[in-house]
Amino acid sequence: MTPIPFKRRHALGVCSALLMSPMLGWAQGADAWPNRPLTLVVASAPGSGLDVIARETAQKLSIALKQSVVVDNKPGASGVVAGTTVARSKSDGYTWLYSNASFMAVAPAVLRKMPYEPNKELTPVAITAAGGVILSVSKDFPANNLKELVALVKSKPDAYSYGTWGAGSSGHLMMEWLQKQAGLKMSHVPYKSTPLIVNELTAGILQVGWTDPGTPVALIENKQIKGIAISGNVRAPRTTGIGTMGEQGYPFDAVGWFGMFAPAQTPKAIVERMNAEVNKILKTPEMAKRMEAMNFEPPPAKSVEEFKAILAKDLKTWHNIAADAGVVMD
Repeated sequence: MTPIPFKRRHALGVCSALLMSPMLGWAQGADAWPNRPLTLVVASAPGSGLDVIARETAQKLSIALKQSVVVDNKPGASGVVAGTTVARSKSDGYTWLYSNASFMAVAPAVLRKMPYEPNKELTPVAITAAGGVILSVSKDFPANNLKELVALVKSKPDAYSYGTWGAGSSGHLMMEWLQKQAGLKMSHVPYKSTPLIVNELTAGILQVGWTDPGTPVALIENKQIKGIAISGNVRAPRTTGIGTMGEQGYPFDAVGWFGMFAPAQTPKAIVERMNAEVNKILKTPEMAKRMEAMNFEPPPAKSVEEFKAILAKDLKTWHNIAADAGVVMD
């Protein structure tokens, strides 16, 4: 074999070093991350269920990562304000989004225009909570389960209305889906929050409404309102007497979830590290108790790829429902 001249060997070595230097820099940067405080942008107002879990997650991540994780609430426009903020941020692992299924999978299905594309400009990182949403009725409403509600509403078209936490929300689309499946006619009343829905149900002003799994628990336990169905395939831990929609003849597999996202080009090593840290937190007894208290399913530790698959499936499900129901918003 002919030996390579020294000058050529030197040139090849320099080229190899130049080619490798970006990779080495990236690897060293990932290893050094994080070396300053992080920001967790939350797509809801302080005090909401989403915010409560976000703050607890941020506090535990601060300990695990040895850096402060600062919560920045940016509610508004079905999660678009917070989502756009993070999508436009640097992909350096220091800005993260904390959002939910309604904002990340339902909103894109019903909004005519989005300032960004969630499934392209954001990367799913970790699911932090999951659970179905509850269909409740006022205590004097003459139905105690989904079958009875369907029969009653079907016998009196347009006589009843239902409330959700907003036009184009998962509760709105779910009821539109149910109406089509069962041949019902009800009018939609959008509210600004689930606590308002629960208050109106308790007062008898509203007779039917969808809420998150946690807000109505105490009132259901005290028989001030009645929970008659929950979406998904699993009964919630604090309301085990409420059957799933599937158990009552109307299977609806999609469930609500909370999750973390990063700007699309965030290094894979950093995304995987954050996923691992979040999943460690979810496996603690303390977090399991918190989820049960909020009436969520057991903490769902999922890989990045599993979360991506769930998001893709949900996007397809909600797009089909929105198109079928003709629900479109500007």
